[in-house]
Amino acid sequence: MNQEQTIQSQLPSVCKDAGNINVDAASSKAGGRYALRISIVAALGGLLFGYDTAIISGAMPFIRQYFHLNEYSLGWTVSSILIGCGTGAAVAGIAADRFGRRFTLIICALLFAISGVGAGVSTSLFIFIVFRLVGGLGVGAAAMVSPMYIAEMAPASRRGRLVSLYQLAIVSGILLAYFCNYLLADTGIHNWRWMFASQTIPAFLFLALLFIVPETPRWLAGKGRENEAWQVLKKTGGKDVEEALAEISNSFCREQKPILPDIFSRRYLPIIRMGILIAVFQQITGINSVIYYAPMILKQTGLSTSGSLFQTIGIGIINIAATLAAIGMVDKIGRKPLLLIGSFCMGLSVAGLGLCFHYRYFGNYAVIIALLLYVASFSATWGAVAWVYLSEIFPNRIRALAMSMATMTLWAGDFAVTYTFPIMNEKLGIAVTFFVYAFICAIVFVFIFVKVPETKKRSLEEIEKSLITI
Repeated sequence: MNQEQTIQSQLPSVCKDAGNINVDAASSKAGGRYALRISIVAALGGLLFGYDTAIISGAMPFIRQYFHLNEYSLGWTVSSILIGCGTGAAVAGIAADRFGRRFTLIICALLFAISGVGAGVSTSLFIFIVFRLVGGLGVGAAAMVSPMYIAEMAPASRRGRLVSLYQLAIVSGILLAYFCNYLLADTGIHNWRWMFASQTIPAFLFLALLFIVPETPRWLAGKGRENEAWQVLKKTGGKDVEEALAEISNSFCREQKPILPDIFSRRYLPIIRMGILIAVFQQITGINSVIYYAPMILKQTGLSTSGSLFQTIGIGIINIAATLAAIGMVDKIGRKPLLLIGSFCMGLSVAGLGLCFHYRYFGNYAVIIALLLYVASFSATWGAVAWVYLSEIFPNRIRALAMSMATMTLWAGDFAVTYTFPIMNEKLGIAVTFFVYAFICAIVFVFIFVKVPETKKRSLEEIEKSLITI
């Protein structure tokens, strides 16, 4: 019997004796390159998220005129996709557990492509919203599965940086959409249709690349496919392969298949509660009121539609630069310090925005500078780190279901902010709206300081042992 046959005969009993696997792990350097490549592919799910988030901001003035929208119907039209996102996140955990992380992402890419074409050819508001909901299903599911896929593939020493690629893809999608909005703004009365139809390009790119990446070793081990899991671990590098596989497999062997009530048990409820709050806090600090409504905000300073669309490109560039900074810092500084810094800086800059609008001070680029500081603070901290944290704090056994719940509540927070912003702007004024966001940032700072532990450079199984004590 050759070595490979010996390995295959031993792998099914890995929960009992994983130490029998006696094959050297791939070199750390080669494994790092492989993990980076597949993480980039998975992160493109964030590109769909970001592209959709920003494409509506440029199309908004034109669809508002085409469909004759007031502030209430505008808020619903812009935020309706988030209902689909929440639904997509809710079902993605079940799909990712049953069919695999990669297959679920393939479905996400298809839904997003269908949404772009459908929204682009819509002739009624009802049909337009239906296709936005379809796109939301894909975006919401990808927002949950993409960072989970990366976290399950990445070695512990690189996990923060690699999961942060998801946020980099989001902000890259935002910048790409801003460019498309600006370039297509003057193409005639059907410009908004082309804006939405352009979504199919990143969707099909994502779809094609998903066929060249593997399933995650943790999903494979959970399905009893230890030999395949071993092969993937060997390619990604990290710590000793047999030790890593034993640790992963034992985390599944200890317990039965999870069901939804399990995550509300006394054992898991504290970590579920913390994850949900982090997900909600990422959104209710108001970031997507800026991303979705940036042209509307800038127009209140006296800019034309074209000028406001051009200045949103600056927001997109800052988004990317700050996210690159986050990728460099998350595994060095740690998760908790970055979340604290972000909460403080976001609160300061959004309060500055409130003061600018309260005193009607629009000179010296004060509003755009405050906006850029706010976006940079978010992207360098909460934008990237929240996804990292959510992808690593949940135990292997319940990760898909718990991520599904946390991501669903994230979309609920996004919906609340997106739907209420035009209403708050109309009823309270934009200055008071920004002051509300600043107050929320202060609450978030206190929560992170008191309740959130550090997780950097620890394996997912080590984090599980430290957070689950019962």
